Amino acid sequence: MTGPMINTDGPHISVLGREVAEVLALQPGETVVDGTFGAGGYSRAFLAAGPAHVIGIDRDPTAVARGRALEAEHPGRFTMLHGCFGDMAGLLAAHGIGGVDGVALDLGVSSMQFDEAARGFSFREDGPLDMRMGGSGRSAADLVNETAEDDLANLIYDYGEERASRRIARFIVAARDEAPVTRTRQLADIVARAIGRGAERDRIHPATRTFQALRIAVNDELGELDRGLAAAEQVLRPGGRLAVVSFHSLEDRAVKRFLQQRAGAEGGPSRHAPVRAGGRAPSFDLLFRGAVKPTDEEIRVNPRSRSARLRAARRTAAPAWAASEEGRR
Repeated sequence: MTGPMINTDGPHISVLGREVAEVLALQPGETVVDGTFGAGGYSRAFLAAGPAHVIGIDRDPTAVARGRALEAEHPGRFTMLHGCFGDMAGLLAAHGIGGVDGVALDLGVSSMQFDEAARGFSFREDGPLDMRMGGSGRSAADLVNETAEDDLANLIYDYGEERASRRIARFIVAARDEAPVTRTRQLADIVARAIGRGAERDRIHPATRTFQALRIAVNDELGELDRGLAAAEQVLRPGGRLAVVSFHSLEDRAVKRFLQQRAGAEGGPSRHAPVRAGGRAPSFDLLFRGAVKPTDEEIRVNPRSRSARLRAARRTAAPAWAASEEGRR
């Protein structure tokens, strides 16, 4: 794929940026939503690509502050909105925007959140066990210290796909009986003791899956993804493009199922939207089969991109599906 390069200056590198830019193929005068603004890599690339109007959305107040600076750099061309991308339709409507030509979603935690120890997303540096993207609601420490053992084990298994979830939960409960678990390194050490440092699978730290599970639960990431995909379906004009970059199998499966469902049983690219059984016309055409993965060169430059997957589709003229018409994902 070819297209404008995403800015790679500084610590943040937007993943699959060239491929996302090509999928969206912005034209002069079009409007695109960067639903997960983060450090602004996608938004800056969209602004550099031509005279399009770019709208950034983020729940993180720190990211919103960066977006306000970008608004000052590009008056009239960039708009920063504070909120969740799952509320995209309402946020846009509140600003008088009825439809858009592109939506980009870069899921999961941003590099800048991950690298800031005080946010508590990573165990590489010790910090408070927080993990809240928006800074409000229950923290990871709240979940770890207040959740019943069986429920904690199920959470770690369902969201972290961690086979040793019950043993990990048992160790966490035993530790919190002695003292509250409030620090990232403290939790990482508990998990490492539970499954053994020698059990590092796939060259990852033993606590990686547990931290992923807690982060997903704290931020309702899978629920937010479901809401965001449905919102994109509502706000995209006919011919508008949706590009979603995911980083773990739970996210990718949700995106795949949504797009296959909305594109019809075959899930293949088509020029026209045939009517499916039950009278529902597909609301999306897939732009390609399967998922696009990062190149070896991108992985070399940015190892965090290794697990990334891009899926994309084009909006048809069919009405958005009602929530009651959705299959369980």
